[in-house]
Amino acid sequence: MTASNELYAILQECDTLKARLARMRPLPAEALRKIEDALAIEYTYESNRIEGNTLTLQETELVVNEGVTISGKSMREHLEAINHAEAIDYIKDFAKSSIEISERTIKEIHALVLHGINRKNAGSYRSVPVMISGSRHMPPQPYLIEKQMEDFILHFREMKTQKTHPVLTAAYLHDELVRIHPFIDGNGRTSRLLMNLYLLRNGYTIINLKGGNEDKISYYKALEASHVDNDPKAFQKFVAEAEKASLERYLSILGADISQRKWASL
Repeated sequence: MTASNELYAILQECDTLKARLARMRPLPAEALRKIEDALAIEYTYESNRIEGNTLTLQETELVVNEGVTISGKSMREHLEAINHAEAIDYIKDFAKSSIEISERTIKEIHALVLHGINRKNAGSYRSVPVMISGSRHMPPQPYLIEKQMEDFILHFREMKTQKTHPVLTAAYLHDELVRIHPFIDGNGRTSRLLMNLYLLRNGYTIINLKGGNEDKISYYKALEASHVDNDPKAFQKFVAEAEKASLERYLSILGADISQRKWASL
């Protein structure tokens, strides 16, 4: 099977799983709330973990849901957890609206990610050149960012018009935003949130990319192939596989809960 055929097969599986999920709706409200709350904490934990946050999953839950201060952890780490959880709420609400995704949307997500951490740069494009540690990719100079972001949004809208598969469009949103690297900090979290916003809007589930060492290596290698070698296929496959795994897990949880009514254990 060629790489393109393999990707196509994964996308077909995603659509089959998405259709199964659609047939189960409407879902019991209490079960859905508990599931989504638990998954949102996992997503916050893993997304921040990718960026070096040392809060554990349990600590992340305590910080976000209980307002607990964790001894030995920095204020920034606490704010990263709280901010990311609020950004998830934002993209969930936005996904249900009819508002078009734009540069403003991206800046609003970024402003939430860096709220209270970097007031000067939250929601604003960078004005200085940057390098990405461990990567051969060199992000564009600051004076190129405005034009590249405009082109980015234009191409995104063309993909929608051309009816590109939503998972591939979501992968592009993540991939291209990281390539441009428009912000001084918070690009990774913002790009993953933007990707998931588009997936939610199109009936898919949130992709939770893992922050373990091996997972991060696979993630960064796929991005590097796209940005340095101009070959986005590996990253497209990476995202498609992650969406398939997310749908499978979601359906598995729902199947257990709906049949056995064990919601309280979530």
